Amino acid sequence: MHLTLVNRILFIIFAKKLKNVELLVCTLLLVGVAVLLLGVKVFFVKGGRFPNIHIGGNKAMRRRGISCATSQDREAQQQAAKSSSEA
Repeated sequence: MHLTLVNRILFIIFAKKLKNVELLVCTLLLVGVAVLLLGVKVFFVKGGRFPNIHIGGNKAMRRRGISCATSQDREAQQQAAKSSSEA
């Protein structure tokens, strides 16, 4: 009777571990498929690249004179450095 109790406990422990492994494998498979689908253009098109989503890379924004805050700050600091060196 004692042996069957030990066997049941071991079965429960291994069954739980097996479920965890199945969950891990399913999760890794799902993440892998998602990465593959997100990168179809990059992986399968010759010369494929991720799209440039930076504000400076957008033609319509450049036509309107809009740039990112980092670029505007850099330009302002360069102008301030020029004006302070001239004075």
